Amino acid sequence: MNRREFLSRSLGAAAALACARQTRASPTQASAPRYRIAACDWMMLKRQKLGALPLAKEIGADGVEVDMGGLGDRPTFDNQLADVSVRQQFLDTAKELGITIASLAMSGFYAQSFAERPGIERVVQDCLDTARLMGVRVVFLPLGVRGDLVAHPALRPAIVSRLQAVAPRAADAGVVIGIETALDAAGEAALLDEIGSPAIRSYFNFANALQNGRDLHAELRALGRERICQIHCTNQDGVWLEHDPKIDLPAVKRTLDGLGWGGWLVIERSRDANDARNVRRNFGANAAYLKEVFQAD
Repeated sequence: MNRREFLSRSLGAAAALACARQTRASPTQASAPRYRIAACDWMMLKRQKLGALPLAKEIGADGVEVDMGGLGDRPTFDNQLADVSVRQQFLDTAKELGITIASLAMSGFYAQSFAERPGIERVVQDCLDTARLMGVRVVFLPLGVRGDLVAHPALRPAIVSRLQAVAPRAADAGVVIGIETALDAAGEAALLDEIGSPAIRSYFNFANALQNGRDLHAELRALGRERICQIHCTNQDGVWLEHDPKIDLPAVKRTLDGLGWGGWLVIERSRDANDARNVRRNFGANAAYLKEVFQAD
């Protein structure tokens, strides 16, 4: 192992440890409760817009997951946060409102192939650089439809290789890359073990387990505390989280408590099917219920 590899692995371990310590924060710490509630800016129809921050405050969330912007055929994201003045506006507004930027999201990979897209190094590096400049410790990478390892298992070597290549860069930036896959928990744990870096972890999504008929609690336990960096606390649209018969959130809290996990629960969907574009109503209701369940103590 050369000096750069040693430093990268050491920094990756430090980043993972810092994230783990953050998730195990004591519930008695008023400034950082064990579970905090955020919302995706793009699902609130405020993709990389400053207005997502006061909107998050209005709906009662503690933070926002900010998207990196559109990708399309560009060399990299349409990232307005690369502009120092725009970035500073976000940081100043967040501080003024008491809202945390919980994570950055590379949502462009919902539709694009992480395994096959050219120039992946620049794309990921732009996200890592933005996270470092903004003091964000987690970035979200969905492998999406075209990176679905259940439907396209032949892509696995390329995905593993690319994630192994970007892991030292994430470690250098003090950032954890949270991946969302279509695999079950055992399969995702095996994938993470194959990648072999504490800078690459699972960004768990309740909907993946629920929509595939898997036991949500068993999936969480199979991945365990150390592998999960953040959670999309959501199901498919239809009803609010409080009324969803597929999710017993008090039971989910008991499972997460039992694992010793804590951290950001990020609202993505679970909107009223009859009023899906009413952001304040849908996200406000879900945020209120999550706070009632996870921050009542």
